[in-house]
Amino acid sequence: MDGLVQRNIENLATGWIEEFDHALKTSDRDALRALFAVDSHWRNICGITWSFATISGDAAIADALLARVAEAEACGFELFVDRHPPRLNTVADEEVIEAVLQFRTKAGTGIGVVRFKPAGAEASGRPIAWSLMTAIEQLDGHNYTPIQDGEDQNHNRSSETGNWLDRRAQERSYDNKEPDVLIVGGGHAGLTSAVELKQLGLDALVVDGMKRVGDNWRLRYHSLKLHNVTSVNHLPYMPFPKTFPRYIPKDKIANWLESYVEHMELNFWTETRFESAAYDENLDRWNAKLRMADGSARNVRPAHIIMATSVSGTPKYTDIPTLDAFDGTVLHSSQLDDGSLWSGKKALVFGTGTSAHDIAQELHANGADVTMVQRSPTMVVNVDPSAQLYDGAYLDLTKRTEDLDLFNSSFPMPIIKANHKLITARVRAHDKPILDALEAKGFRLEFGEDGTGWPLKYRTRGGGYYFNAGCSDLIADGSIGLVQYQDIAQIEAGGLQMKDGSSKPADLAVLATGYYPPAHDIPRYYGQAVADRVGTVWNVHPETQEINNMWVRTGQPGLWFTGGSFSQCRIYSKYLARQILGVELGLLTKTAPVD
Repeated sequence: MDGLVQRNIENLATGWIEEFDHALKTSDRDALRALFAVDSHWRNICGITWSFATISGDAAIADALLARVAEAEACGFELFVDRHPPRLNTVADEEVIEAVLQFRTKAGTGIGVVRFKPAGAEASGRPIAWSLMTAIEQLDGHNYTPIQDGEDQNHNRSSETGNWLDRRAQERSYDNKEPDVLIVGGGHAGLTSAVELKQLGLDALVVDGMKRVGDNWRLRYHSLKLHNVTSVNHLPYMPFPKTFPRYIPKDKIANWLESYVEHMELNFWTETRFESAAYDENLDRWNAKLRMADGSARNVRPAHIIMATSVSGTPKYTDIPTLDAFDGTVLHSSQLDDGSLWSGKKALVFGTGTSAHDIAQELHANGADVTMVQRSPTMVVNVDPSAQLYDGAYLDLTKRTEDLDLFNSSFPMPIIKANHKLITARVRAHDKPILDALEAKGFRLEFGEDGTGWPLKYRTRGGGYYFNAGCSDLIADGSIGLVQYQDIAQIEAGGLQMKDGSSKPADLAVLATGYYPPAHDIPRYYGQAVADRVGTVWNVHPETQEINNMWVRTGQPGLWFTGGSFSQCRIYSKYLARQILGVELGLLTKTAPVD
């Protein structure tokens, strides 16, 4: 960028932030409102109050800021010169300026992003904010600094303390202590939470029923790879090497998670099943029951439990009428790990989401005769480049991941929707040949709420789309068959009986019918009363415009939820950990405030 242009946008950003700080300091509502566009949005991520929420409209933003800034004692808003400098960007086809700011509260330091539309500036040339994001950065006295092991530094060989390995074994055993936080689930969601808690000095124990760390990836179907590029999926503090492939295979992910636990020194118990937990309100701690590998029971008493069992945790066995008449093998998609076992056989795959397509392709590649059964319309987008356009910022490898995360998390939901609607229109035009070919085969397509594409479908449903990695081409050329569910008369012992009188014999039926949302298992583990206090987990709340009960306090003291993509977990585990520390320090209440 030209040096003069850069200085100009820095001056514009600095001027706005100074006026913003002054308006807050003087409680000048009119001046504050004048700094925001009528269609502006303020997204707060525990920055000024301990909540996730988006407020829209200049008047509502001014009122909310004045009320909450006073309570949080937020002050000293200024350009954050040590982070990414102000930049020009295009968002929802609008030319914008984006700048990083910092501020202080009574709890610590905050960080934020303000976004302007230069074209909307007043005659004075002052920019008007389109969006503002504020987030907690650090709590006073709890900034992370690497802990030096003084004994190892001095090569101490005392038999009383043992060496590093001895101390790690003792730390993992929990023989003489209780964890501050119990994390249920050892995938990327659980590990990112554990590492952020560790950096803050909190003791976290991760438990998982699998035999090895990473088995939640390692044991899935043979051909599985991540469907978004490596640069989107880094884990905190330990990014993937530059030698990694563009799309990481499942076994490579599994091995990386295993090495991550080792190198980040996370406390992890494998082959440990979480059975139940009850909250002791007198002690503010959980009594959690675990089932160990040898069948014995063990109780731990953490102050907090994080459920990191995935957005798509428990398989959903959808009731398909007359399926019980089928004499062949019936598997949920989570149970099929090797397509070669079905070579030469006839297979039905119920569903047309990502797992359904991947499994159909896996079976076809191994010599099975595959027919997909479509039950509802599905979005299809070519994996490369179309699907990657929604995360396009992460394709710029010259930018630091922490800066890209900051800008990414600064988008409020209304701007995300506007941006994604435009991206989806471009994607549909780019992918028109395969989409037309699919429709010619009878495949029913849809493109998300108001044409906003797959990311919003993921935030609301956790699925309902496919990144085409080749299976759509196989459907289009007839290599993989397709039938519509409504055209089936009934399922018989040998396969499908169609309404037109034809039949489709089958040896295998794979139910790619999805998974239950995270709240599904709460009654089983905690009882119905806790489930009622928590309510919905996942999906976008219509008022806060944020995902329900994810990475934030819930209605149940000490119970938290995390999940989602690698990037979501990397970004929001940081804020989850800071809230837990805030509860421990008495900076915020143990449960979410009631509106």
